[in-house]
Amino acid sequence: MNAEEFEALVIEELDQLPDDMVDGLDNVIFVVEDRPEDGSLGLLGLYDGVAVTERGSYGMGELPDRIIIYREPHLEQCETLDELRDEVHTTLVHEIAHFYGIDDEQLHELGWA
Repeated sequence: MNAEEFEALVIEELDQLPDDMVDGLDNVIFVVEDRPEDGSLGLLGLYDGVAVTERGSYGMGELPDRIIIYREPHLEQCETLDELRDEVHTTLVHEIAHFYGIDDEQLHELGWA
C-alpha cells in the first residue's frame, strides 16, 4: 500500500472514532510517516506532546502536539486489509489515550495496548 492510500485509510479510521474521543483533542495534528527515526519496524505510533493531565499554562503560540502513525510497521505486521484497519484503529485509540494522560499500563488493562 502506498503512502497516499495508507493516509486515506488512517483518515477513514480517525473518522470512525467516537466524537467524545476526538472532540477534546486541542492543538493536536495527525501525521503519517513511513518509519520512526531509528528505522525500526516495531513502533506503530507515537504521541509527541504533553498530556492534558500534565499541562500547566497552555496558550496561544504553542506548537501542536503530534500523533504519528507509522505506515511501514503497520504493513509489516498486518496480512490483510481488515487486520490493517483494526491495527490502525487500535493505534489511533492508543495514541489519543496518551493525549488524555492514560499510560501504557492502563491501556493494557483496558485492552488497547
